[in-house]
Amino acid sequence: MEFDTFVRHKLPVVGIIGNDACWTQIAREQVPHFKSAVACDLDYTHYEEAAKALGTQSLFLDGDMDVKQVREALAQVMTRSRAEKQSLVVNVLIGKTNFREGSISV
Repeated sequence: MEFDTFVRHKLPVVGIIGNDACWTQIAREQVPHFKSAVACDLDYTHYEEAAKALGTQSLFLDGDMDVKQVREALAQVMTRSRAEKQSLVVNVLIGKTNFREGSISV
């Protein structure tokens, strides 16, 4: 609920969500050890809509945009966020990766 506070105090905080539809930090260790992803697999949830209900600006990015379109969309909402002193939540759908496999999570 931090964004509720940001909105009330007119703080132009930008939150970027890398949404891979999983608690990957947990799944990375849980699945090999227990052979189960129970409670780790999620849906590609529209978290930006929940933040929007708190009064933030929001942006949803998925694979349908090329790099130029993403840059333009981000620049537009970030400029508006600063000018209007409104917080912004960007929900970016990302793919799964084993990038941090073997690392220690604290």
